[in-house]
Amino acid sequence: MKTFHLDRELAIARPLKEVFAFFSNPKNLEAITPPWLRFQIRDASDDPLRKGSQIRYRLKVHGFPMGWTSLISTWNPPYSFVDEQVRGPYRVWHHTHTFEAVEGGTLIRDHVEYAMYGGRLINELFVRRDLDRVFDYRTERLAEIFGSGGQSQPA
Repeated sequence: MKTFHLDRELAIARPLKEVFAFFSNPKNLEAITPPWLRFQIRDASDDPLRKGSQIRYRLKVHGFPMGWTSLISTWNPPYSFVDEQVRGPYRVWHHTHTFEAVEGGTLIRDHVEYAMYGGRLINELFVRRDLDRVFDYRTERLAEIFGSGGQSQPA
């Protein structure tokens, strides 16, 4: 099975603990997910999140509705956490979020390892482009929410 990787970095002019607290609230996922995905949380086992928390949600990808369940498999506040797909459209989805205090704020890093049915062809035709759009939107929304001119770039 071929896996792919997505890496992003975003600098936010806000303190580490504030940024991590935002990501610890599952309800904030809706605020940073593009409206075209029609993302809706169905259930979150914990608020705030912690190791072992599960989040169930619905979304639409290219008009097709699907369910997704994520498990918080690693929890290291305020520095990192990992969410993994338990049920959903990917064969593998392992998203590592890291947070680092830097001069002037917080550096957010995302590393996603993913695999899907259809492999490289489906990734090149649809998935990678969609993921780039989702993370671009997320960057814009985080900059708006935190009132900073967040700088995002592929890592």
